[in-house]
Parts: sequence; structure tokens; C-alpha cells
Amino acid sequence: MNDIIKKLEAEQMKDEVTDFRTGDTVRVHAKVKEGNRERIQVFEGTVLKKQGGSNRATFTVRKLSNGVGVEKTWPLHSPIVEKIEVVRRGKVRRAKLFYLRERSGKRAKVKELVK
Repeated sequence: MNDIIKKLEAEQMKDEVTDFRTGDTVRVHAKVKEGNRERIQVFEGTVLKKQGGSNRATFTVRKLSNGVGVEKTWPLHSPIVEKIEVVRRGKVRRAKLFYLRERSGKRAKVKELVK
């Protein structure tokens, strides 16, 4: 029974996934269906967390929209997620950045990782 589940999960996984980490600023291109039309909507923000493994992995992105914080969580291997672009790398020391929710202005920024 376990082999069947592993086989199904392996079929659902994407071949190539963009390498990004918590703290990175990413641009998520997601398919949106409106009636019988389909278009791609871009959501740009900071990755707050990545969790799970295999085809159940998810990631949460937060952005400010008109002064209001908006967070969206996507499955990493979902067919809805067209592509993920890394805009800039962030320098963080935590796996989950929930402390950014209470901060505003310059304090809510993540330092850029310089290599």
C-alpha cells in the first residue's frame, strides 16, 4: 500500500523547482481562472516559511498591499503555480519569519544577502 502512495506522489511532483529560501523576495506566477478564461497573476513578496516535503511541500509569501499585509500559501508542486522567480536573496537566521507580521516600515525589511 505504501509503494502505491509513493508512486502517485512521485508522478505529481514537478521536475524542476526553483531554489529559494526563507527571507528571499520572490515573484510567484499563478494561474487564475475567471469564468472560461485563464490568466497568469503575479504575486511578489517575502517568503515567510517553507514546510513539508515531497509533493506536500508548501511555502508562504507575504506582501503589503495598500498598507495591508497579505499572505498567500501555495503548494510547491501545484499545477496552479506556473513559475517562481527569485528577485533577491535575503539574509535571515530563522526558518520561520512570523515576527515580520508585527513590524512595519523599515523594520519589516529583510537584509539582502551579498555574496
